[in-house]
Amino acid sequence: MENKHSITHVILTGGVGSRLWPLSRKSQPKQYLDIFDGKSLFEMTVDRNRNIADKVMVVGNIDNCHLSRKVLEKSNTAYIDIIESTPRNTAAAIAFAAFAADPDDVLIVTPSDHIIDDMVAYEKAIQEAVEKASQGYIVTFGIVPTKPETGYGYIERKGDDVISFREKPNQVSARDFIAKGNFLWNSGMFCFKAGVLLEELKAFHPEVYEKSKLTWENNSNGNLDLALSMDIPSISIDYAVMERSKKIKVVSSQFDWSDLGSFESVYDYLVSIGHPVDENGNMVIGTNNYTAFIGVEDTIFVYTPTANLILKKEFSQDVKSVYNALARDNSDLLN
Repeated sequence: MENKHSITHVILTGGVGSRLWPLSRKSQPKQYLDIFDGKSLFEMTVDRNRNIADKVMVVGNIDNCHLSRKVLEKSNTAYIDIIESTPRNTAAAIAFAAFAADPDDVLIVTPSDHIIDDMVAYEKAIQEAVEKASQGYIVTFGIVPTKPETGYGYIERKGDDVISFREKPNQVSARDFIAKGNFLWNSGMFCFKAGVLLEELKAFHPEVYEKSKLTWENNSNGNLDLALSMDIPSISIDYAVMERSKKIKVVSSQFDWSDLGSFESVYDYLVSIGHPVDENGNMVIGTNNYTAFIGVEDTIFVYTPTANLILKKEFSQDVKSVYNALARDNSDLLN
């Protein structure tokens, strides 16, 4: 991809995938599980953007940086490593990446745990975003929705202008968004010049800007100081910049996309690549042991050596409540 600006792929690796417990644990979050075509989502993210960007930057944390390093060393991928001592949400994570880059560098910021198919459509969307970013815009990627999904946020738009960002809706609102035809799923992917993002962050949330800057200036080989980090407000990039800046554009994207944020989305993806289900739509994940389902349908059995989960597919979002209950008990089953 030809572009006069250097392009850096920034991979955000925070998050523990709590809705995919017990597969996803603090010691092995979902982005590092090798259950997707024999690769991890993190590895697929690196590979997907290998021919698009000139550099790779990983914003991770002290709990998962060794997992990222293992993947990147296996593929001999040079990268810039930013290691957060404590999570401070996406505004700070993206600010660190921007401070680590040259102001005119174009950053493509992606989570590390998404599935994306149709590389032709993906690279077309990236090219469009890079062009807009080169003109001084902050670009977000909106996915053309295929159903009234309640697990994603939405972007209301007119052309490439953003009218509003919407939180995850209920079923009635999701159907209304689809019917109106000008709503896109919010992918959580962004593209911008580093300097432009920092200017907008400084204008709209100076405290995050100043304290992230101080923390970055005091980094040691990419490792960020805990005390300084704790002083940074924990706020998302959506709240800090995207919902307030007048420089926002959206690229309407046609590629197949999922954030695999629930067992329902994992189920749908695994079915699409040939993972077995029985005649009633029941699925086993995590074991080849013979498993029989009687009197149930669309049920998922998730096996791990220390914990199992059985759920109806449509109740996938409720796994978070199990995770939260274990967290209240400081359970070792989260590790």
